[in-house]
Amino acid sequence: MSSRVIPRLHVTTRALADPGTLFGFASRTDPLIWMRGGAGIVGSGEALRLVHTGEDRITDLAADWQSVAASARVDDDVRLPGTGLIAFGTIAFSAASATESVLIVPRQIVGRSGEHAWITEISIDGEAYPEGAPVRTPLGESVTVPLAEDADADQRHQALVRTALERIARGDVAKVVLARTLTGRLPEGADRRRLAADLAAAYPQCWTYAVDGMIGASPETLISVRAGSLSLRVLAGTAARGHGAEADQAAADTLLESRKDRDEHAYAVRSALAALGPHAAGLHGQDSPFTLRLPNLWHLATDISGRISDRASVLDLIQALHPTAAVGGTPTAAAIDLIDELEPFDRGRYAGPTGWVDAHGNGDWAIALRGAQVDPAGDITAYAGGGIVAGSDPASEFRETGIKFRPIRDALS
Repeated sequence: MSSRVIPRLHVTTRALADPGTLFGFASRTDPLIWMRGGAGIVGSGEALRLVHTGEDRITDLAADWQSVAASARVDDDVRLPGTGLIAFGTIAFSAASATESVLIVPRQIVGRSGEHAWITEISIDGEAYPEGAPVRTPLGESVTVPLAEDADADQRHQALVRTALERIARGDVAKVVLARTLTGRLPEGADRRRLAADLAAAYPQCWTYAVDGMIGASPETLISVRAGSLSLRVLAGTAARGHGAEADQAAADTLLESRKDRDEHAYAVRSALAALGPHAAGLHGQDSPFTLRLPNLWHLATDISGRISDRASVLDLIQALHPTAAVGGTPTAAAIDLIDELEPFDRGRYAGPTGWVDAHGNGDWAIALRGAQVDPAGDITAYAGGGIVAGSDPASEFRETGIKFRPIRDALS
């Protein structure tokens, strides 16, 4: 835990008339966004930033956040998920990553859920924060940014997959997830909210997120916590959408019947259930996965729910779950070691947890997929990966990562 003094925050949430589309209330350059289906929260400004790295980054953030929440004075007239004291977070995938894991408390949050809307204002140690209507600014134009890769990216990725298959055959791991990257650069002055807004428009059923430059639209709920209840959605096993209704249904049916994909999915479900077992009672998921349809992909999906049995917060459950088999592999430690050995880059926050937490330990967190890290200068690194199990085909795995790049590529074109 940090040794520095944790400031006391003063938080006021009040009801707001219909604010319209929320994206315009976020910062152009440093947007804080968590949206799905038109509902969610957006933040602007920065009242507090908690930063940690290394093996204990999640537990250290959780401890600091508990101190922040315990000392905060909160006046919340709305009392809905996403009101009161909130921090947006994004966490590095690997303990070895040089990338910081952060929780950010904005100065102002505007939120919407169903017919309800609200504004939350945060000040530090009683400093004045002017009340008034939140300010929405028009979104900038969409930009066209080509995302590039090396000419031999196909051969290099397939070679990594073949190496992974050798390790699987040797018994080192049962599954490992290997990723690759694309790079580009935003033009100077580009409105980063626009990237998130375009992703949300194209993928309304996904979590659209923007936290500290990590921007994307994730289909996978890592964990949601509400007043002692938990839920999550496990995704593993992927197929491209078909052209035309008949071919599309055939693609979904083939995925559902695929032994390779069912095995990959089963690893991920077992991993999640085992991680949550010490913290939850009454865990329940479907006996068989269902097919989840996205604009560009079919996924095998399983929803899991239960009750928290040990007062764990959403951050505590993230510590238990991450990294899941869906984005790391199984056995976990061996798979992460193999990723560190084979992948020629630091994943940063890709495939790490991203979301929000409130003062009571509730929150929504997704796995940071289908997105990119945009650094302060505008440099973009997009990521996509796929699970490798016995029977995986290297060429097919490369094509799958290409399909998974489509959301961020489309949003930048």
